[in-house]
Amino acid sequence: MTDPADLLRRMMEAAIAAASPERAVPPHLPAPPKGRTVVVGAGKAAAAMALAVERHWPGDLSGVVVTRYGHGVGTDRIDVVEAAHPVPDAAGRQAARRILDTVRGLGEDDLVLCLISGGGSSLLAAPADGLTLEDKQAVGKALLRSGAAIDEINCVRKHLSAVKGGRLAAAAWPARVVTLAISDVPGDDPAVIASGPTVADPTSFADARAILKTYAIDPPAAVRRHLEAAEDESPKPGDRRLARAETVLVARPQDSLEAAAAVARKVGVTPVILGDAIEGEAREVAKVHAGIAFQVARHGQPAPAPAVLISGGETTVTVRGGGRGGRNAEFLLGLAVALGGAPGIHAIAADTDGIDGTEDNAGAILGPDSLARARAAGLDPAAVLADNDGYGFFQALGDLIVTGPTRTNVNDFRAVLVAP
Repeated sequence: MTDPADLLRRMMEAAIAAASPERAVPPHLPAPPKGRTVVVGAGKAAAAMALAVERHWPGDLSGVVVTRYGHGVGTDRIDVVEAAHPVPDAAGRQAARRILDTVRGLGEDDLVLCLISGGGSSLLAAPADGLTLEDKQAVGKALLRSGAAIDEINCVRKHLSAVKGGRLAAAAWPARVVTLAISDVPGDDPAVIASGPTVADPTSFADARAILKTYAIDPPAAVRRHLEAAEDESPKPGDRRLARAETVLVARPQDSLEAAAAVARKVGVTPVILGDAIEGEAREVAKVHAGIAFQVARHGQPAPAPAVLISGGETTVTVRGGGRGGRNAEFLLGLAVALGGAPGIHAIAADTDGIDGTEDNAGAILGPDSLARARAAGLDPAAVLADNDGYGFFQALGDLIVTGPTRTNVNDFRAVLVAP
């Protein structure tokens, strides 16, 4: 069999390439309108998506998109603004206001081409009336540390925003709005991707209040008053201002998992796709993956070795320690502890955007010898896991994967390879 680490890396590269905006965007571009074409957007892939539009659009266009710091590219007609993620900053607030101003005042013959990808929730940082950026930052930080799922986090974000939850499309009425989206969320729900700025919102202020209560988050007083007043509800299904808005998913996590599976299949390794929408605490998801890997190794089920278990989705981490590390490093460290150095089992976990949480790595790679090497270096894997320091663990081993920004985002990619 081919070198396990090399195979896992090539599978990850194929998963990322499958979601490349240059590949995904052009086939889905609409016909040019009679009037103006205005491009707006937000997300980690927004700049690369804008460049793909420029290269393939047959007519005039203008506009502005916002992406994460370091994820920009050179464009000629569409302005690219960089801002902070995952905690919003003033640049994101200013960009969101500019995007709203860009789509206002358009007519029925005009087209708004909206480019949306993961990360857009933080980057479109226009607070609702009566709230400040600092209010949004405080709630966002608390949610990110709480272990809340992405749909829960985005529900709260929608109800603190002047642009999310369909409000951007409402501002563009009566222009036609076509949203091209790269999905980074379990289930590929357009209303959740970047908090659905052009999509009707089925959630409510009451839902947002319940989520904060569930995770024992005490928000700033202004946020509490805003949620309790429940004024200016987000546009709901059937709202006439969204009647001319449509969304097209141009890349999905499943597409990337299938691309990775094809790489494994070519070298005689059986791919088993466990799911593209796996959620839960990263260390608990790791235990389940370890159990399935043992089933392959011991019993040849659900496939005989060599086989590779592939999964996507978005795990969460409830932060209790003081270490460094995103959810993919946490997953891999949890997997290492669960496997206990079992022979023949290798793994990789990475965020397809190239950034695991807030660190500089995309993820890491794990081998059967990782635990032994860690202990030889004086590390206690269980203690490191308790401190949420997956980054520090794999940094010490030299096994971090650093790609830099990939300028796309279909969320987590995990592969557990069981060799003969």
